[in-house]
This record gives sequence, C-alpha cells and structure tokens, in this order.
Amino acid sequence: MPGEDKAVNPGLFGQNLALFLAEQLPQHGYTVERVHPEDWGWRIALAHEPCPLWIGCGHQDGPDDNFLCFIEPSKPVIRRWLKKIDTTEVTERLAQTLQTILEQSGKVRELHWWGETAAQP
Repeated sequence: MPGEDKAVNPGLFGQNLALFLAEQLPQHGYTVERVHPEDWGWRIALAHEPCPLWIGCGHQDGPDDNFLCFIEPSKPVIRRWLKKIDTTEVTERLAQTLQTILEQSGKVRELHWWGETAAQP
C-alpha cells in the first residue's frame, strides 16, 4: 500500500494481507483486537485467554507476491505466571482457519506450511 514503508522497515510490506485476514477472521469466530505495524511487517492481535494469540504477516524474500504468515505462540507449550499452557489446539485451529480463508480467496497459489525446524521449499 502507498506509504506502508514508513510504518515498517524499508522493502517490507503485508498490510493488505493483514487487513484482508482481519476482515475474514471474525466470520470464523475470532475477535480481532487490532492490526498494527511491526518492524518486520504487520501483526493481527486476537482476543484470547489465557495467553496472547496473534498472526504475523509480511513479505517473503523474492517476488513481490511472496508472503509469509506465522502464528504466535509458536511453541506447543508456553509458561505464563508459573503455569504451563498447551497451545496446540488453539494454534492448530487458527492454522486451519488461515488455510481455509486463503484457499477460499482464490488469490493464493503454492500455499506451503512448515515448522521452525523444517526446510523451506
């Protein structure tokens, strides 16, 4: 989007993708708290207890139409206030929702998923 590079680091973008997802997520039961810039791209904060839940959207290295989305928390178990919280179910559901939204948009091709330790295609 014009002027987007003033909100994030130069050469990085993803605001249109973040806004599109933020518009679609409520139709799948999520409450979007806000969409805001980070130095690496755009963050979609979702209402979720007992821990923060958000999606990062940014431009992937390469052609201008390569993007990357990631979900935080990225670990299956996190600690918060001396408690262990299993995040597996909530992040898997969110990942499935993202896949559904992107596939149904008709604008995505070559959708790939990989974990932190998996090699990128």
